[in-house]
Amino acid sequence: MIPKPTFEVIEPDFGHSYTYQQFDEHNPNKIGVWHYHPEIELVYVNGGSGKRQIGSHVSYYTDGDLILIGSNLPHCGFTDVLTGNKNESVVQMKQDFLGNDFFKIPEMRKIQSLFQIASGGVAFTGSTKKKIGEKIEIMEYQTDFQRLLSILNILNELGNSKEYQVLNAQGFSLQTEVKDNDRINIVFNYVKTNFKEEITLEEISDLVSMTVPSFCRYFKKITNKTFVQFVNECRLVHASKLLAEKPISITEVCFESGFNNFSHFNKSFKAFTGQNPSEYRNELKSVLQS
Repeated sequence: MIPKPTFEVIEPDFGHSYTYQQFDEHNPNKIGVWHYHPEIELVYVNGGSGKRQIGSHVSYYTDGDLILIGSNLPHCGFTDVLTGNKNESVVQMKQDFLGNDFFKIPEMRKIQSLFQIASGGVAFTGSTKKKIGEKIEIMEYQTDFQRLLSILNILNELGNSKEYQVLNAQGFSLQTEVKDNDRINIVFNYVKTNFKEEITLEEISDLVSMTVPSFCRYFKKITNKTFVQFVNECRLVHASKLLAEKPISITEVCFESGFNNFSHFNKSFKAFTGQNPSEYRNELKSVLQS
């Protein structure tokens, strides 16, 4: 069964202009499919490691994550039962949540620039991740007004930080029409569910009622990647996750990730991560044990 693309409707509680949620093992974040929404989303994962899938970017994070996701940028959940994180905090707000012109005043120029960068998805690292992550978690105990001030303070600090990576650095030009959102979400959700199997261009094109040449042009235009490249990256990120979390052989990792040729898997993994699978696993062990 094909997962339907999800448009997430985010309605703040009455009397609020933003939403703040915190999840843990007793109250897990259940949004696992690709979805999108007009709200900008700030996510802090306290500890743990897992998959990061935002736009056409897929990667594996360790030691928690701090991500800012722009408006209508498709993404999926960052935590699951195997992530091993303490908790996950999510702040969501529309770009104009404080009025149409609020972020146009001179004092907000750093935040305005931040929102522009966030259109490609941003992962923050180093001391920024730790410091801002703590501030986001403290919001759990603040009043509504204190939270609002915290959001502004956090956004301003992120706007001044140099410790970040734009995830879709080569561009992800998702147009705002619902039809385009739905189409790319059908593709992303299908790949997310079926990447372990062979996915032909014919079947994925049929899925979105396009010819193969039209689909290839469309996918490359939006993601700046070929479809085959995107599927392989999904497989390689899953392999990274298995190497970190499962005590299985590298051969098993290869086939569990959808590759049917071990030498091709080794070559692709090294090109993607800079290390062969055994080097990657050994380095990750030393990082997680330190």
